[in-house]
Amino acid sequence: MKIKEIRDLSIDELEQKERELVGELFNLRFRHATAQLDSHSSMGNVRKDVARIKTVLKEREAQG
Repeated sequence: MKIKEIRDLSIDELEQKERELVGELFNLRFRHATAQLDSHSSMGNVRKDVARIKTVLKEREAQG
């Protein structure tokens, strides 16, 4: 996801998306541990998306 797409989401949508991505990351880690993961870069991409979402949530929290 691009940061612009993330900033356009509401707080509820951001929290929902974060939960989805954390679940996806869990599944990717599980597949990686069992040697069923095709693309290792997908784990990094999901991790970065989670970090972007958390950053936007913190920014909005700081704004009030």
